[in-house]
Amino acid sequence: MALRHAVLAALLDGEHSGYQLAKIFDVGVANFWYAAPQQLYAELARLEADGLVSGREVVQHGRPNKRVFTVTEAGIAELAAFAAAPGKPLLIRYDLAVKVHAVDGLDPAPVIAQLLERAEEAAAKLELFERTLRRLRGDLAEEEFLRRGERVGPYLSCLGGCRLEREMRDWCLATARVLTERAATPAGADRPADPAPSVPSVADRPATNSEREDPR
Repeated sequence: MALRHAVLAALLDGEHSGYQLAKIFDVGVANFWYAAPQQLYAELARLEADGLVSGREVVQHGRPNKRVFTVTEAGIAELAAFAAAPGKPLLIRYDLAVKVHAVDGLDPAPVIAQLLERAEEAAAKLELFERTLRRLRGDLAEEEFLRRGERVGPYLSCLGGCRLEREMRDWCLATARVLTERAATPAGADRPADPAPSVPSVADRPATNSEREDPR
């Protein structure tokens, strides 16, 4: 998947400026693709040059004019070809998971702090995505919206984002709790003490040669 496909998918909802597109990415597309505003503006220019989107100037009184974009038939065909192509394996590079993996040889305090911070971020994203879901379905109950909603794709992708962030929040909190409890318990404090090694009595040890020869 390339950024162009995410931009084309976001423009399916209608005509948007680069600024509006950046807002859409922050709220609706962020759960599966991150892009900075500068990347979006550059990609829009490339898409227009390739004929996949069309742009037009909108005159605004009292404000700078803006350029808005819509997907062309060629852009729809590009999305259709992308949707039909085999998907690529998901590549995960998550530095916090690497830190947790190596925590046994490290000071756990910074890792715990980062886990709690990431849990807060996940909770904030989850709240944002849930608000987006409520806005998308309007007055309809979720089950009814999924049956007959006008645009179910953005809703389903946002549902996936909710589940990912919920799992991330729960994993971070549970992992931080385990590491905190382990740090508060000295190593080996919960294990029973090893029994003292038994020392053989004189009667148990084998007799020496001199003792066997001495009849006393």
